[in-house]
Amino acid sequence: MSISTSVVLNDLTFTWPDGTAALTNIRGSFGDSRTGFIGSNGAGKSTLLKLIAGQLAPTAGTIVTTGMVDYLPQDLTRSRSTVADLLGISAIRSAIRQVEAGSTDQSEFDTIGDGWDVEDKMVAELAALGLPTDLDRPVSTLSGGEAMLIAITGVRLRGADIVLLDEPTNNLDRDARKQLYDLIGAWSGTLIIVSHDVELLDLMDETVELRAGELTRFGGNYSDYLSWLEVQQAAAAQSLRSAEQALKREKRERIKAEERIAHSERQGRKDRTNRKYVGMIVDKRRNAAEKSQGARRSNADQSVAGAKSAVEAAETQVRDDDQVQLVLPEVNLSSSKRLAELVSSDGRDFVIAGPMRVGLVGANGVGKTTLIETCLAQVTVKTAYLPQRIVLDDEKSVFETVREFAPNVTPAQLKNQLAWLLLRGATIARPVGSLSGGERFRVALARLLLADPPAELLVLDEPTNDLDLTSINQLVTALNAFGGALVVVSHDRRFLDRLELEVVLELDQDGTLSQQR
Repeated sequence: MSISTSVVLNDLTFTWPDGTAALTNIRGSFGDSRTGFIGSNGAGKSTLLKLIAGQLAPTAGTIVTTGMVDYLPQDLTRSRSTVADLLGISAIRSAIRQVEAGSTDQSEFDTIGDGWDVEDKMVAELAALGLPTDLDRPVSTLSGGEAMLIAITGVRLRGADIVLLDEPTNNLDRDARKQLYDLIGAWSGTLIIVSHDVELLDLMDETVELRAGELTRFGGNYSDYLSWLEVQQAAAAQSLRSAEQALKREKRERIKAEERIAHSERQGRKDRTNRKYVGMIVDKRRNAAEKSQGARRSNADQSVAGAKSAVEAAETQVRDDDQVQLVLPEVNLSSSKRLAELVSSDGRDFVIAGPMRVGLVGANGVGKTTLIETCLAQVTVKTAYLPQRIVLDDEKSVFETVREFAPNVTPAQLKNQLAWLLLRGATIARPVGSLSGGERFRVALARLLLADPPAELLVLDEPTNDLDLTSINQLVTALNAFGGALVVVSHDRRFLDRLELEVVLELDQDGTLSQQR
């Protein structure tokens, strides 16, 4: 499929107010169809989307777009208080109310445009999707999945030329994801999606990766991109091995050349000592030898330098990215120790004892988070809870945020812990509000890891939200090695299947718990 461009980036640079460079001289483009936008946490994907949407201004460079842009952030509930806010129609509703009250202000009519029936359209659309239809309902009373679907509904109906979605499947259950997949499959116009959802990424027409400050655009979905990358990396690895072998050969030749030069010099000294040749001839031969030896050294040095350059060039093509290092606290629990219980609406208790590992699933809005929080209120053992909606003080720095939960940890130890989570250098001095979703999660996780005493019960509500695929792999490894009890709420069945869970419970609409396995 031939895809033209709808977004062009020309030497785009963005620097945070504290001087930290988020993006530097980014060049590239996005197609006018459906694009999966991938990259590691903190690479700058969300920042780039905000720049394209006009929410941030470039420090340098330009962004060229082919039409109106609409943007749905991953932290959409942080600044939106009602369903109408999620739908993006609050301004139109307010203007309609002003006109109905007698206002003749032209700006009110400009705001309304042709949106006089926007409320009826939105309510009808929400009802068709089985979503709450009360436009004044607080967002805080919605599940994460409900909030996301409502917001996406608003984006679709506003009909922008270019739509940007940041992690849209976060918090969506299986049915809601199917609704979104169907919606994406029939999407018209330009769509750019940041996601770690492989199934969603495979619905895309092209894939763009942001890595090491460069954009790579590939004309295919994520699985196609991975297949291409595997071949490319195999070739790059072979090129590196060949370059390294060539460097070894050149180094050996350099040693041999030096040995020949040394032999020649010894022979020259011997000839002079034995006065085998008359002085003029000796001098002539010595000068010629010195020139020859110099040429040999120069050629050998150039060959080695060329081989080193070839190795360095080959190394840049082989991926060896830093990865999050997750090591959860060591905990040893007796299998008989009762830690918590989950209570079903029919009166049954599901007891969590010892190092039990429990998964909790269920549709959006059934009350999984409420059930977990009710359970936590009764727990007496040391517990670490990472909620679905991580609330942090946006004004505080990363270091300050973590330090207040670990007052007895030295600054050096704290920095080391943050470095394992790829929060290092200038990043730890940045305000939390400037971080990506994945970085915010790692900050919250750092507070958990530094808890003293360590938690015996670990409760995670949708932990894969905002995490890149590599970090999810690291999280799986760390959780499987954790010696304490574990409760994980997730819609990501692939993630749950990789965890060594003993029990998976499903919560129904009526609050009934049933054991799947």
